Amino acid sequence: MSFNHDGAPPLFSGVELMLDNRERLGLIGPNGAGKSTLLDLIAGRRSPTTGTIDVGSTVRIGYYDQIGVELDPRQRVREAITGGRREPDWQDAALLESFWFDGDAQWAPIELLSGGERRRLQLLLVLAQKPNVLLLDEPTNDLDLDTLRVLEEFLDDWPGALIVVSHDRAFLERTVADVIVMDGHARPSRRPGGYAAWEEQRRSSMVRGRIADPRKAPSTSSGSSASKASKAKPSEKPATRSPSTLRFLIKDLEKEIKRLTKVKDRLEVKVADLAVSGDHVELTRLGGELTAVLTELEAAEEQWLELTDEAERASN
Repeated sequence: MSFNHDGAPPLFSGVELMLDNRERLGLIGPNGAGKSTLLDLIAGRRSPTTGTIDVGSTVRIGYYDQIGVELDPRQRVREAITGGRREPDWQDAALLESFWFDGDAQWAPIELLSGGERRRLQLLLVLAQKPNVLLLDEPTNDLDLDTLRVLEEFLDDWPGALIVVSHDRAFLERTVADVIVMDGHARPSRRPGGYAAWEEQRRSSMVRGRIADPRKAPSTSSGSSASKASKAKPSEKPATRSPSTLRFLIKDLEKEIKRLTKVKDRLEVKVADLAVSGDHVELTRLGGELTAVLTELEAAEEQWLELTDEAERASN
């Protein structure tokens, strides 16, 4: 399966995915890599450019996206969950109580709910559909910590398949078994063992790359920064950046990744056209530009991964 927007290079291609009954998958990668688009395709909100998506006759998909289902402010919480029935069934009643809508809170008018309470209700409305395939798009963005803990406990015992898009390492470690890495280079790859296993594999690859290419290793000359660092007092520690600073840096870097991806896409189209026309001089020039942009993009994505790791450590 592949997908691309009109006239643009493929956002991703070569996707082959079969979900078992209790599959637990996480989609990771920088913004703009197509993670939410892949969820839209699975949910039937979009159609793939090539390939097909086959959904079994007994499959019920629940999709908690970043917008949420539309709420009727005139309804009460209980009415929204029951769909107008007089009494919630035992499963709906258990959901309401588990997610902090118990007692009088069930009779609260939706128009009086806070933003966080509305997002919690939107999550409940998805779960109340009793899906056996659940898609979660950045659930940690708007849900408070108490709700996230309840959601994690709910998913521990939930018997269905799960696909999660998230930048939250702790949530992924708790909820998924494997990850699919979507790095913006068209072909996603599946990595068994969850986020931690992929991160360890990535770090090992970086170390092997430095060993294989001494030019990437830190300089050990007397005037180098590495030498100066080795002379630092053992008690000295690198400055710790606050979570808010890290969030700002990550957001700024994601904008840069998005910009570089657009430049890359434009250059790839031009290079493809020149390969057909036979203008080898211009092809060589643009090929050099494309190589430079790809190098920048790879470095930006690597920095994004390091910042998200640091942000995760800072939040613990």
